[in-house]
This record gives sequence, C-alpha cells and structure tokens, in this order.
Amino acid sequence: MKKKKKGSYGYIRYAKLRTFAITFILFAIPLVIYVTGYLQTKTRLNLFTFVAILGCLPACKSLVGLIMILMQRSMSGDKYREASAAAGDLVAAYELVFTAYEHTTPVNALVVCGDQLVCYTPDEKTDIAYIEKHLSRILTMNGFASVQPKVMKDFHKYLQRVSEIAGRAEHYRADIEFTPDERYPELSREELILHTLLAISL
Repeated sequence: MKKKKKGSYGYIRYAKLRTFAITFILFAIPLVIYVTGYLQTKTRLNLFTFVAILGCLPACKSLVGLIMILMQRSMSGDKYREASAAAGDLVAAYELVFTAYEHTTPVNALVVCGDQLVCYTPDEKTDIAYIEKHLSRILTMNGFASVQPKVMKDFHKYLQRVSEIAGRAEHYRADIEFTPDERYPELSREELILHTLLAISL
C-alpha cells in the first residue's frame, strides 16, 4: 500500500485501507487480551477483561473514523487529470473532506492563488453558503481574512474558473504582503493557506 499524503489524488482510497487496517488491529489487541485472560483464569471476571474493555475505547474511536471515510468516494482519474491540467503550477489539492459541526463536505479539487480559493464539490446536497462561511471563518482565525472561498458544484465551471486564475496568477498575487510563518518558514503564503485547510479535512 503506497502512502498518499492528505490532499493528493488517491488519498481517500489509501485512507480507507489504512484506517481499516488500524481499526482491525485495535480490535484484535483487546480480543487477544480477553482470550488470554479467560484461558488462564477460566472466568471472565478478571483483570484481563477490564483491560480488554478499556482497550476497546480507541478501537471504537477508530471505527467511527473508518465509517466516515468509507462514506467518501474517490475522484475519477479523468476528472483528476482535467483538474490538474487546468491548475497548472497553482497550489492545488484533491480528495479532501472538510469537517464541520453539522456535516462534512467532500471537495474533490481546489486551488489557491493570492486571495482566491476555488473548490469543487461533487455533492449536490452541499450547502454552498454554509461551507463558504465555514472556510472563511477558519481562514480568518488563522490570519487569512482576505481570502475569498468559492465553492462550485459544476465541474466545468470550476475548470473554467481555475484556468482563468492560472492565466492571470501574477495579477491575483499582486500587492499581497506576506510574512513567513516561523513554524513553517519553507511554506509560501498559498501553501500555508492549504496547510490550514488540510488541518480541517479528514
């Protein structure tokens, strides 16, 4: 299983396999502890059972994560290639799932350029106004109040908008002051914006 970074194409498929493996192991450990205790003492009323029950807590937490990631769908290869070609050298990410209190929002592709943040979601039920406000609030809290999130459901309109931004990238980056973050001195402003978004994605 080749490792995929969050925000890269193929991440959801990788995350499903990885989370399944971790969940399986986390449930197997307390099961082994319980069986070992039972075989040694011939009763369930022992310290091993208590430890096994406690061991199920992280396993159950992992199971919740597994259920959430299993509900997500990977981006098709054709759409990825189209989105990647349109983005060109722009800072871009793919197969993200933004989390919020009310619900999660799948974002198959996004680009960041200057104060422009354009996202594509395949979910027709997405509340555009809500997720744009949520992203704006998160970015404002992290020092990027001027960034304008735009979420689109129409893939072709997304490609068109991204192509327009890619063609005028320097225009959108003009007159934006930026002081590197001491924690991540190697990251550009746009990479820091993406880094912030990755933090709220599954």
